[in-house]
Amino acid sequence: MTVIGIFGPTASGKSAVAEAMVERIPAELVSADAMQVYRDLPILTNQSAYPARLVGIWPLQQEASVGEYAPLAQAAIDEILASGRTPVVVGGTGLYLRAALAELDLPPAPGPGVRERWAALYDEGGAEAAHERLAELDPAAAGAVHPNDRRRVVRALELAAMGASLAPARDRLWTGETRHPTVVIGLAVPKAVLDERIVERTRAMFEAGVQDEVQRALARPISITARKTMGIDEIALLPQEEALVALVRRTRRYAAYQRKWMRRVPGIVMVDGDRPVGEIADDIVSLARTRERLPRL
Repeated sequence: MTVIGIFGPTASGKSAVAEAMVERIPAELVSADAMQVYRDLPILTNQSAYPARLVGIWPLQQEASVGEYAPLAQAAIDEILASGRTPVVVGGTGLYLRAALAELDLPPAPGPGVRERWAALYDEGGAEAAHERLAELDPAAAGAVHPNDRRRVVRALELAAMGASLAPARDRLWTGETRHPTVVIGLAVPKAVLDERIVERTRAMFEAGVQDEVQRALARPISITARKTMGIDEIALLPQEEALVALVRRTRRYAAYQRKWMRRVPGIVMVDGDRPVGEIADDIVSLARTRERLPRL
């Protein structure tokens, strides 16, 4: 059976299309979104009420990583295939999509205390000292990481201590091989249409109470990765209208990044995403059936 992946920039309608597909074939959704793994931010992370695996699975206190996500996503896909249904992997985090669909050569996780040791070097000795140490251990990584990028400097140091390197990580992540027969669909939406959708969706988030949601989240311990959820800083620090404008601007930048990422996905099949959702879903189902016979409802 064929696995279907759906990728596109934020506000391109990925979730609606995927949900429409479940009405057309025996399928189940698997989220490939780095922020939707968290609970307690459903408005900010645009979580649908429609059932999907790997949505809201972790508390905000937990650090998230693609290394932890990958085995969960792959197990979900395998279970869905074993049940005779089609996995539809949908999301806008390109790395998570690839991790769900393919065996990636991910850098190793740090051992106990390794990250803390290098973080202390950075915090106590300063950015330049930590970067100089990185240059001694891994010159290639030092050349690819700015001294002020604390997270990546610390990660590069911990990898170097384990005999690995951050420098070739991007190359290791790209592969045209997938674990199962797969068709990856990219939703192409004109920039002007996407920009308008982003404005509409952002306004809807504020009307739905996203400010209260963020305040509740920040009133409790929150991990570094959860704290990076797009919109938290804008909503927490700015008046409503300023926060809305800032979040729209940032979301548009992110959408541009996603469009660039989408063009680099090996074997991606682009479809027109500026049409009725049902029509797009019909086209994707037909396309997938040309690759391998899909069961019918």
